[in-house]
Amino acid sequence: MIPLQDLNPRLKPPIVTWALIIVNVLVFFYELSLSQEAREAFFKTYGFVPGLFFDDYFAVLTGRAPWEPYLSIITHLFIHGGWLHLIGNMWTLWIFGDNVEDRLGSFRFFIFYLSMGIAATLVHSLIYSDSVIPLVGASGAISAVMGAYFMMYPLARILVLVPVFFVPIFVEVPAFIFLGVWFLLQFYSGLFSLALPGSVGGVAWFAHLGGFIAGALLYRFFCKKRCRYFQDQFGVFGSLFDLDKT
Repeated sequence: MIPLQDLNPRLKPPIVTWALIIVNVLVFFYELSLSQEAREAFFKTYGFVPGLFFDDYFAVLTGRAPWEPYLSIITHLFIHGGWLHLIGNMWTLWIFGDNVEDRLGSFRFFIFYLSMGIAATLVHSLIYSDSVIPLVGASGAISAVMGAYFMMYPLARILVLVPVFFVPIFVEVPAFIFLGVWFLLQFYSGLFSLALPGSVGGVAWFAHLGGFIAGALLYRFFCKKRCRYFQDQFGVFGSLFDLDKT
């Protein structure tokens, strides 16, 4: 299933969502302006390398400044490895980010996005703590946005494209189904990557999983008001199930 748009109206312009997309696109164009050698150096400096973060001695051996791993835990969220990587992430952020920002408020959404992106990165890094491969991309933070959306708007409709024998079929599905299937795909892909290392390389599955779970569990601490997602979906009866205590 390829998501095309959500059918969930928003109340305010998603200023931070737009800004994040613009910054990511500008950084990507900057990457394209670099030579191959300079681009590799850029990824190594501003991409997040777990081995540097968890092993100070390794950082010393490679001649890296002590502050670089701590800076890169933020900067890597704005770097992408190719057009498909960028477009896929920004499209997903556009679909789900506006409504989450609408609920949290722009400033709180920005803090949520960065902090959940860091949380997702740490989950990946705990599993691959000796990795020297730079981690780049916004997908961990965007996965957290998807996790928050899953909890806030479980019954919102998502328009998806389902290719069946090369025939495009457009279907509306509830958000909890689309996001639930997405989460299961990440989960089994992550397990498969552990069982057969290198067979599904290039994707930080556990950053996706960590981000989604962190976003689903912690979004309520960023709400400017009580996030009554059950009441939003079920009306008066939803107040019986509303457990958020922001």
